[in-house]
Amino acid sequence: MAGGAARLVRGREGRRATFLDLFLDLVFVLALFRLSQGLLEHLDWSGAFQTLVLLLAVWWVWSQTAGTSDRFDPRRPAIQALVIGCMFGSFVLAAAAPEAFGVHGLLFAGAYVAVQVGRSLFLVIVTRGGERQRPELRVLFWYGVSAVPWLAGAVVQGWARGVLWALAVAVDYAAPRLGWPTPGLGRASAADFAISGEFLAERQRQSFIIALGELILASGLAFTSNGFEADRSAAVVVAFATTVLLWRIYIHRAGEVLGAAVAAAIDPLRIAVAAVYAHLVMVAGIVAISVGDELVIHHPLGHTQPVWIVVILGGPALFLAGRAIFEYAVFARVSRNRVAGILALAAISPATIFLPPLLVAAAAALVLAGIAVADAARARGRPPEPPSPPG
Repeated sequence: MAGGAARLVRGREGRRATFLDLFLDLVFVLALFRLSQGLLEHLDWSGAFQTLVLLLAVWWVWSQTAGTSDRFDPRRPAIQALVIGCMFGSFVLAAAAPEAFGVHGLLFAGAYVAVQVGRSLFLVIVTRGGERQRPELRVLFWYGVSAVPWLAGAVVQGWARGVLWALAVAVDYAAPRLGWPTPGLGRASAADFAISGEFLAERQRQSFIIALGELILASGLAFTSNGFEADRSAAVVVAFATTVLLWRIYIHRAGEVLGAAVAAAIDPLRIAVAAVYAHLVMVAGIVAISVGDELVIHHPLGHTQPVWIVVILGGPALFLAGRAIFEYAVFARVSRNRVAGILALAAISPATIFLPPLLVAAAAALVLAGIAVADAARARGRPPEPPSPPG
């Protein structure tokens, strides 16, 4: 079995995303769309908390399944079968997400546990006799720990489910930061989960594209379901322009050199973790923007409710916060225009209560456009800035 396990492990050179990875991503477009629809239907603080818990779960499933292709060879039939199995489980999880805090709680939690525990158990079995088994045993142990509050939360209702699932998410996110400490096995070393900088960068860029794809899907469906009147058409133009600006701000240098930053870092794992969490914050912002776009397309010239302002302006602010974290991970600094953009969105928010939703969304797009123009002006005539991650 040691030889068989060794054949499944991916070499350190030339790690790139494959068609299998892109195939997996299709399910997560659906997952993000379902989360945004759930938030749209429960647009209050309780709904925001629930959506955050579910987004953290969905993101962790995607992140951990995507990482499988970094450690193991996706050309092997066993690994392909594993990823496709995780893909189906994620499909069920996405379908259950909008009612996860309602009638589909057990379905959501069951699918989550089945994917996380099932994937880890499979990898423990196929690596038997190989050096990769010990790290996979640590991961399996901790998914077994978090499975308890996940499943316990599924059989209770109301606030108790939220508390238990928040605890489960906290366990899942804390375990890798602590090195997966496991009785009898100790903590994992950095070598146990060696990261390919280029693979990480490519997959994180693709996760961002997944989120933008959900944004386009949600806006397109809202547009086609409401007719093509002039005010709604204007709202769609603003939504599409916002999507383009998010892409432009993201790729401006930091989005292009993440792989080199990881390779240049003294502690590559620290930079990788910071980048993953920064992308999570940006994706959360895009989910909020998606909800705001739908509201604006449905009600372009109506009365702007305060909670609508939170998503229309708060979504871009959250994106910029994540982008600032990402920039710091790559360059050990944060551009002033990221902070200025967040402050500008906060400053205009009180006055926007008197504006129709279309103008509120246009104001947010103008702030993003200002940042994109400032980025381009700063870069004009200068050589590309090399990555310099914090020490």
